[in-house]
Amino acid sequence: MKAVFDERQWAHDPKHFMANGTILPNPEQPRRIEVLRAGAEAAGCVFQAPTDAGVGPIAALHSPQYLTFLKNIYKRWQRIDGAGDEVIPNIHPARRTNGYPKSATGQSGFHQADTACPIAKGTWEAAYWSAQSAITGADLIAGGEQGAYVLSRPPGHHAFGDLAGGFCFLNNAAIAAERLRNNGLHPAILDVDVHHGNGTQGIFYDRNDVLTVSIHADPERFYPFFWGYGQEHGEGLGLGYNLNLPLARGTGDEVFLKTLDTALTQVSNFGADVLVVALGLDASIDDPFQGFAVTQDGFAAIGAAISGLKIPVLFVQEGGYLSDTLGVNLTRVLVGYQGAV
Repeated sequence: MKAVFDERQWAHDPKHFMANGTILPNPEQPRRIEVLRAGAEAAGCVFQAPTDAGVGPIAALHSPQYLTFLKNIYKRWQRIDGAGDEVIPNIHPARRTNGYPKSATGQSGFHQADTACPIAKGTWEAAYWSAQSAITGADLIAGGEQGAYVLSRPPGHHAFGDLAGGFCFLNNAAIAAERLRNNGLHPAILDVDVHHGNGTQGIFYDRNDVLTVSIHADPERFYPFFWGYGQEHGEGLGLGYNLNLPLARGTGDEVFLKTLDTALTQVSNFGADVLVVALGLDASIDDPFQGFAVTQDGFAAIGAAISGLKIPVLFVQEGGYLSDTLGVNLTRVLVGYQGAV
């Protein structure tokens, strides 16, 4: 299986993460690259660097105002007397229809949903090449590959069209799906990360040309809290084209795989001729977020079940944080998929 990664993705090295009022080390560490790459290579993946498709495919889904913010905010932040090393908001608009400030502090609150997406010196460069990796992955599929893996880091599924959040800045899976659609294909996105893909849902919520399906921990008591409920089906033209399948904390293999069958049936009924899998591995029983309890065998079964659609699949890396089984779980998904194709 072909795989895509760019070395410039190492440049994003976040230090801080606030949880329950406590400043903690950020779990979205660059070392994830090393572990995930080894896991992909163990599954037979051969990596290549992406080509630079320019900002156009990114701007197809992310607003010019937001991209201007991401490119420039770190330098602007450093001009603030006494500012910290990372851009972390301390204020948010009550409604995002309120005025748009000129202040760097105000704009950070407007464009960063939470304190889990700090922006530092290398963030824009890493996010840009993470997105370009997803674009190249989409082009591989459009060019005839039946499967490909993208090591996108930082991840993307919490990023809306003009809003970062949850370690995410550019929505790699959504950008890849839009690229596939522009190549004449009919894509669906399946998100198996333990956290709801709220940014992906938001981007396509009023559209009927991309189906979005997410299996995740129930947001009543789990991040991202405000999105991911079962009654969210889309709106306008998108009504019926978004499916959320929230599950209880601690869900293991049996229930997860049964729910996956429901998700894959929806993808099939949509008539998708290509699938983008937002591949979070943080559903693992060993993941530090402790949301689900999917085992290594469960991840192999996830890959095998996805192959049953008999359509090309692009795996785009989302979450999955440092543990003894992170790389193994990726290997099991990709081997499970390839072994059943």
